[in-house]
Amino acid sequence: MIDLTRRKFLQYSGMAGTALGTGSFASRAYADEPLKIGVVYVSPIADIGWTKQHSLGVEAIKKELGDKVAITVIDNIFMPQDAERVFRELASSGNKLIFGTSFSHGTPLQKVAPRFPKIAFEHCSGIVHLANLGTFEAKYYEGTFVAGAAGAHMSKSGKIGFIGGFPIPDIVGPANALLLGAQSVKPEITCNAIFLNSWFDPGKEKEAAKTLLSQGCDVICSMTDTATGVQVAGEGGAWSIGYASDMAKFGSGKQLTAFTMDWSSDYVRAAKGVAEGNWKPEARWDGLAGGVVKMAPYNEAIPADVVAKLKQLEADIGSGKVHPYAGELKDQAGTVKVAAGAVATDAEIRGMNWFVKGMIGKLG
Repeated sequence: MIDLTRRKFLQYSGMAGTALGTGSFASRAYADEPLKIGVVYVSPIADIGWTKQHSLGVEAIKKELGDKVAITVIDNIFMPQDAERVFRELASSGNKLIFGTSFSHGTPLQKVAPRFPKIAFEHCSGIVHLANLGTFEAKYYEGTFVAGAAGAHMSKSGKIGFIGGFPIPDIVGPANALLLGAQSVKPEITCNAIFLNSWFDPGKEKEAAKTLLSQGCDVICSMTDTATGVQVAGEGGAWSIGYASDMAKFGSGKQLTAFTMDWSSDYVRAAKGVAEGNWKPEARWDGLAGGVVKMAPYNEAIPADVVAKLKQLEADIGSGKVHPYAGELKDQAGTVKVAAGAVATDAEIRGMNWFVKGMIGKLG
């Protein structure tokens, strides 16, 4: 496997061509040459976090297909103009399957994919599908709902905090579910929210976490690509909730749980599909039932009866018995967004751009 940093790759790539790709999805089923796969990460590969979990997906491909694949990995590609150039170069270099791993990779992929119609593209967190562009995503909100319930059981102040990268539906929805899960235990609990407008900014995240602590939040959840929120919460004596990876080792013993991501099935399914000639663009969206979202071990400080309730909640969400966005749900202004007896549709969830009642903060 080849690993390239953003700077080295851009120096290496030069001006990539824009000619149409050659071959087809079905032309290289375990051919003599390895299947070439390109993977682009939005941030540096670390020991934990969003990009770490995607790197485990790549490792799953290697474990499953071995020397039948040759994988090029480029990390720290977050600017749209850089991403477009990188995707174009990967497509021009013989890769038959290319992964983008961030919502911000969407526009570049949508520009590049049509120019290479016989190359398969996969976009994590994507919402646009093309003839050769599929998407895969996780139902983060299922994990945050359970985590919010755990937080409410342990909170004394009745205030929890949320730190998000950007105010996009992928983050806003889980933030709402965090509070809704908490309110299922303590109806009057509130959640203060802060957005960083960055996926990876430990300094800004540290200040956000300190701000939440100063506002009285005694449980903090961060949806970013660092463990800073978990670390600062623990140092400040507050409980924390990890995201993407189990971050307990950074939490000073105060991480309640983490909603982790396991993308292995998505990576292996796409790679095998291209290699075997039966890949098709799909819109995959799995959660607790599909094993893409998994809850990390619960903190030993949580009473055993509460842990049993949380595990039952996991099972009930997975089976569909409990839906995190079951009505009645009101927004911050008190307007009913989901009626009593109804549940939010998938389209409404994936386009969520409003805060539920009890959220404190702004989206703009």
